[in-house]
Amino acid sequence: MEKLKLMLVDDEERFLTTTEKLLKKKGVDVVTASSGGEALEKLRAHAVNVVILDVKMPGMDGVATLKEIKRQFPMVEVIMLTGHATVDSAVVGLKSGAVDYLMKPADLDQILEKANDAFSRRMGIEERIRVARMRGLMKSPRDILRNT
Repeated sequence: MEKLKLMLVDDEERFLTTTEKLLKKKGVDVVTASSGGEALEKLRAHAVNVVILDVKMPGMDGVATLKEIKRQFPMVEVIMLTGHATVDSAVVGLKSGAVDYLMKPADLDQILEKANDAFSRRMGIEERIRVARMRGLMKSPRDILRNT
């Protein structure tokens, strides 16, 4: 069974290192990035399931990064994280493909709960894709009987 691999993307170095250490203590496989561009590079190199993505970052902000993640890696689930939450940024993030939204300071258990929910969602989607592919490869019982 596949295990959750999480990416944290935040320009606040202290938040990033502290949260990474705490998640690793809980047995979570974590990759970190301090910018949107770095996140995209690391997504090319690592099999990540869920990204926790800060909204407010210099350069490529969280919404632009989210859109690029969903374009290049559509199966990666993204949860937006912000200390500057507004209804507008939440709506834009969710309309752009985020599965959820967290407010800073986010409790570690809350981060884990949302990440695990997003991971379960992804696993469900992957299972439906596998079933659909198998149905496409397999003949129906009626076709099999006709050919024997």
